[in-house]
Amino acid sequence: MKGILIIVDGMGDLPCKQLGEKTPLEVANMPNLDFFAARGEMGYMYPVKPGFVPESDESVVSIFGNELISSTRGQLEARGTDIKLTRGDLAFRANFATIDSLKGNILDRRAGRTLTTAEAEVLTKALNGIKLPCEFIFKPTIGHRGTLVIRGGFSDNISGNDSVYTQGKSQVSDKVGFCRALDDEDNSQYTANIINEFLEKTYEVLNRHPVNEDRRRRGLPPANFILVRGAGIEVPKLKLYRKWVSVSYMPLEIGFSKVSGMKIFSFDYPKLKKLDVYANLYEGLSKACKLAMWVLKKNKKSADYAYIHLKETDIPGHDNKPLEKRAMLEYIDKTLFNFLRKFAPPNRIKVVITADHTTSCKSKAHTADPVPVLFYNNSIPREKKFTESEARKGSLGRILGKELLQKVRFLK
Repeated sequence: MKGILIIVDGMGDLPCKQLGEKTPLEVANMPNLDFFAARGEMGYMYPVKPGFVPESDESVVSIFGNELISSTRGQLEARGTDIKLTRGDLAFRANFATIDSLKGNILDRRAGRTLTTAEAEVLTKALNGIKLPCEFIFKPTIGHRGTLVIRGGFSDNISGNDSVYTQGKSQVSDKVGFCRALDDEDNSQYTANIINEFLEKTYEVLNRHPVNEDRRRRGLPPANFILVRGAGIEVPKLKLYRKWVSVSYMPLEIGFSKVSGMKIFSFDYPKLKKLDVYANLYEGLSKACKLAMWVLKKNKKSADYAYIHLKETDIPGHDNKPLEKRAMLEYIDKTLFNFLRKFAPPNRIKVVITADHTTSCKSKAHTADPVPVLFYNNSIPREKKFTESEARKGSLGRILGKELLQKVRFLK
């Protein structure tokens, strides 16, 4: 093994009041990460380009040297599940969400993150009973997340129904939205009409469903609507990385790794049962770190490179929980980075640690700010701490996502 790329999802942040106008990275106690920082180079990266607010798929696709037009979020998500896709199937990433009415407002884009696995499965059964003039399948994945696939020859030149995921909008709206055609083709308008018919029926089916009535009685937001984004019909055309292993467990990263030809190691994410969302996240993070360590040891002699994507650190950014973000970073340091400190140097393995985007606790959203990059190459030790501000002063300088693997000499 020559190198390890670790993407800590949403790790980058902005100073916030709860931490004394510092970031979670600045206040986290991470001696093992500091060990790598002292023996490596730092820089800052725009995962796609300056001024662009990236989603995870856009960042990862770009970091591995692909153009954004090479794939769509919907196709990658669907390919990360066991749904069998045929050419022309229209795929979306989907969320269970909470609205007050079809003409009203989005109250929670993730149904409070409290949708249990069992609840999602029951609601999905009701959704898949909806009658449309075409075949479709809705599949729940993890938590509030899901995938929608419409079978047949539809257009993917349509918008999603949530303005948060529309690049270039000056103002995000919480108004309930619907899909619209992005060109004048009849098929695009027909496709938008079909999806909107499905969305209207989801509200009819879900709003008074017994699962949601029970959630209301318990003071929980009902999962009574579906938000869709990332429409795609074309098979993603991504560069191949056949000598890589991938530790990935979310549908997006599994789908990306699969299309990129990597050998995938995954696990079934713990089911949310008792509504303790963060206990569930820590359980998932624990499993992810343990799997990553096992995969690195097992593939040390057979794989050239490893890609490890840790998802959980993104969630406290969206929830404005900087203390939780710091705690997760410290957990990763005590487990995975502690292991790497003993594993990488004697085996002369390069390590790159970065994020796919900045997730600001203050704004509870992704931002266009660059993310810090650390390239451990066992250089002469110098006292350094890996933070957003220190990375901006580093010798690697300013990097675009598509330049990263060449910059750190993972690619020749």
